[in-house]
Amino acid sequence: MNDSLCVSPSPTGRSGPSAKQASHRRYSPLNVFDNITAWQQRTRFRWELKRLARDNPHLIDDLGLTKEQVEDEVAKLPFWQR
Repeated sequence: MNDSLCVSPSPTGRSGPSAKQASHRRYSPLNVFDNITAWQQRTRFRWELKRLARDNPHLIDDLGLTKEQVEDEVAKLPFWQR
């Protein structure tokens, strides 16, 4: 039995959504919420990494990171949070 997916070509000759549809989805409320959530998670990770580097610098090696990598990541925090 053949389990391949058969897709007919689009009438316009393009396979993806139109630019207007893609833009509309990019700024949908759900995507905005997802972006804010991802931003908050990255901020929490940077705070935790900063705390870990300050309190237990020997654990940074266990994560497989160098001191320079940690400093670069912490530098991405806004200046008032560093």
